[in-house]
Amino acid sequence: MQIPLTIADHLRRAELVYGDRVAFVDEPDQVAAPLPDLTYRRVGELSRAMAAGLDQLGLDLGARVAMVSHNASRLLVFLFGTSAFGRVGVPINFRLNAEEVQYIVDHSGAEVLIMDPELEADLGDVKVGTRLLAGEESDSLFLEGVEPLPWAPDENATATINYTSGTTARPKGVEMTHRNLWLNAAVFGWQTGVNDRDVYLHTLPMFHCNGWGMPYAMTGMGGKHIVLRKVDGHEILRRIAEHGVTLLCGAPAVLSAVLDAAADWGGEIPGRGTMRCVVAGAPPPTRTIERVETELGWEFIQIYGLTETAPLLTMNRNRSEWDDDTPAERAARLSRAGAPALGVTLDTAPDGELLARSNHVLKSYWAQPEATADAMANDWFHTGDGATIADDNFATITDRKKDVIISGGENVSSIEVEDTLFSHPAVAEVAVIGVPDEKWGETIKALVVLAPGSGTDVDTESQPDEQALIDHCREKLAHFKCPTSVEFRDELARTATGKLQKFKLRAPYWEGMAKQVN
Repeated sequence: MQIPLTIADHLRRAELVYGDRVAFVDEPDQVAAPLPDLTYRRVGELSRAMAAGLDQLGLDLGARVAMVSHNASRLLVFLFGTSAFGRVGVPINFRLNAEEVQYIVDHSGAEVLIMDPELEADLGDVKVGTRLLAGEESDSLFLEGVEPLPWAPDENATATINYTSGTTARPKGVEMTHRNLWLNAAVFGWQTGVNDRDVYLHTLPMFHCNGWGMPYAMTGMGGKHIVLRKVDGHEILRRIAEHGVTLLCGAPAVLSAVLDAAADWGGEIPGRGTMRCVVAGAPPPTRTIERVETELGWEFIQIYGLTETAPLLTMNRNRSEWDDDTPAERAARLSRAGAPALGVTLDTAPDGELLARSNHVLKSYWAQPEATADAMANDWFHTGDGATIADDNFATITDRKKDVIISGGENVSSIEVEDTLFSHPAVAEVAVIGVPDEKWGETIKALVVLAPGSGTDVDTESQPDEQALIDHCREKLAHFKCPTSVEFRDELARTATGKLQKFKLRAPYWEGMAKQVN
């Protein structure tokens, strides 16, 4: 017997087994009126009502429906109300501008766009067949008490189209099948130990890889979802204390915000000994990993993946063999991307690019067959990331291939230099890039954001100048890897998922040059 795997399975089980349990606790400060606490039975009713409403609008099965929103219970309902009933959900990054959102709507062929009211001023001119503001307008779409059109379950059907961060060019639409999403949620949930006692805080934007699949994993196991609209360190700690949160996912910047807030929290840190935090989006510095254990008392779990892989490819989680290590030693081990997740095979190409095979790898890029063929060449998914795989089969991401700095014929990993700079107590953020140099081809520049209270005018450990940071690197790295210049910034350009937008940071230094390498 073979039963198609679809995300309707997660919703169906939650209704059957946990129908009376509170499922979604909405953000109380939604611009649209927040939804009341929803039980899993009510989530099922609203999901079917959305599907029936889309039927009434005349949308065929397989039609694309988009939503651009901050985290909200309505966005969680959207993920099920579209895909679980045979349509394709297109969750859109709420930080994009009108031109970028219009591109995604047009490219995906979305016939409906649901929009957070806070975004109306910026995105109100986006053209689409039907546009609804989240809240009273979008709720009017729900056709309650009416069964939606039947859909023959197909695990190979596209469930969502998730657009890439666009760190290099126009975003690509990543087609995720029901099978992709189901198996990603199962493996991710299994390896992080998701269970029906978990309370999950949505610090991660739900639009990103459908919240990495946690909305499905948590729903299937009957866990409680706590919606957080905007990341704030103190508010994260408060929600953990109020709701008994046990798990969250996010970029390293989320942990930094929590660590900053914990410094003046007062009293016991919420979640000590019970919290698990899953981090991806950029390799966090070892100092941050150590502080999560020593200052917060939380378990740190690192994963690696991409929008194209749903996202889980690797996981690095503390194991019994490391129990006798010091926190610093454990942090060093946990700084690697991790071992292949269940069902994942990894390899590296001759040029060092990480390659993957997995049930989580995308079906294709929407309407981009050439890009699909390039990404899937030789029956491997090409991640675009440089990596090494050690004898213990743990992978370490060394760089984006295009971000490797070649100086004087030597390859330099910007991540290694960034991690070294992060170990200086005055450094809050850093991006290391290659800039043109007549002698060396490229030379290494560090763009640094100092921690609050640090200055740039005194050469001390707490107030470093340019030379102090260069000397700090020279104490820890071969000299050819060290920055030759440091620029102090107020902020660094990042995507919504916490990735540095290095192409934007590099651009001014390469202006007027035909190539971005030298």
